[in-house]
Amino acid sequence: MEALLVQKFKSVEELINQLKPEQPVYCIRRNSIQTAVHHFKKHFPGNILYAVKTNSHPEVIETIIKSGIDQFDVASINEIKLVKQFSSTVKCSYMHTVKSRESIAEAYFKYGVKTFSLDTKDELIKIIQSTNNANDLELFVRLAVSNEHAEIDLSKKFGAQTSEALGLLRLAKQYANKVGLSFHVGSQCMHPISYAKGINEIGNIIKKTKIVPDYINVGGGFPAIYPDLVPQALENYFSEIKNELENLKLEKMPEVICEPGRALVAESGSTIVRVNLRKKQKLYINDGTYGTLFDAGVPNIVYPSRMIKDSSNKIISKKLTAFDFYGPTCDSMDYMKGPFLLPNNIKENDYIELGQLGAYGLTFRTQFNGFYSNEIFEVEDQPIMTMYDKDINKAILVA
Repeated sequence: MEALLVQKFKSVEELINQLKPEQPVYCIRRNSIQTAVHHFKKHFPGNILYAVKTNSHPEVIETIIKSGIDQFDVASINEIKLVKQFSSTVKCSYMHTVKSRESIAEAYFKYGVKTFSLDTKDELIKIIQSTNNANDLELFVRLAVSNEHAEIDLSKKFGAQTSEALGLLRLAKQYANKVGLSFHVGSQCMHPISYAKGINEIGNIIKKTKIVPDYINVGGGFPAIYPDLVPQALENYFSEIKNELENLKLEKMPEVICEPGRALVAESGSTIVRVNLRKKQKLYINDGTYGTLFDAGVPNIVYPSRMIKDSSNKIISKKLTAFDFYGPTCDSMDYMKGPFLLPNNIKENDYIELGQLGAYGLTFRTQFNGFYSNEIFEVEDQPIMTMYDKDINKAILVA
């Protein structure tokens, strides 16, 4: 399958001046994805599974594959179908720990998926029965670990406590061709030590069960950069993982894998919105929390923002003001606190680019109140913010 053909522009400014869009517009930067994938492949001590839930747009999946990633962390049959349309040879790992029997059977028998995650005995039984006692399964026991350094806590929904994981690993070992231990430190993890703690917990389980897994999966959670969330360099995360793996002192190191999503694609996407109305320091814009800006509302992630210079020769004020946003729907929850720093003279019909929306921007959209835009284009300019500067190798503001 080829990705959807989308119109390409050299820059956001060129796009705005040519199209002058009434609806919000989403931009994809392929080069940004390629840079992030290259960085992970060069520095992470193992194999990389792209977390499809983060951004499943065909252009993104195609770019991920062309950049050298051939393994995917999937959470549903539809994600498996999507990925397999691009390549029948890529490996899909069904890492959602709660699946229906029908989904397990379809994944195994129709799409050749043999890798499944679990955190309960009941889920293990479902997998075994739904695959007709297959003897070629790769079964991952997911541990519950602290999410204290994550902006979005996943520990309350998934993961077995260590006391439960001991028995699960022993049981899974009896039925699996290969076994793995995995954990997830939470989304947008802001400190590398979380990974060390997770690996240390895996070490405790290995010592107690005397079972060395075939895989150690350190999960996702690798961060992107936002104006109010500037993480350490990703190399610090990779070093922490390498050091803690060495501290396990295993004769043979299991295959190490990770499941990044946000860190690979966040910088690749941005949304261009138009101001419908200004009320002092409140801007009413044409996209919001029911569109691509969900994360700006509920978890209150502050996206980098900039006013786009158009062909009107309007002078953009150098004085910045902190604004909060309201989306286009009739719901008062369609609110984004920010603060979003923008020129003081911004007004109706001005355009704003909001960055770091490659992660979850497209996948969270709804058609609530009839407000929905599928205007998607490719641009070749740099993202507003990046963690992948080649010269000084740290998080910087590009523009």
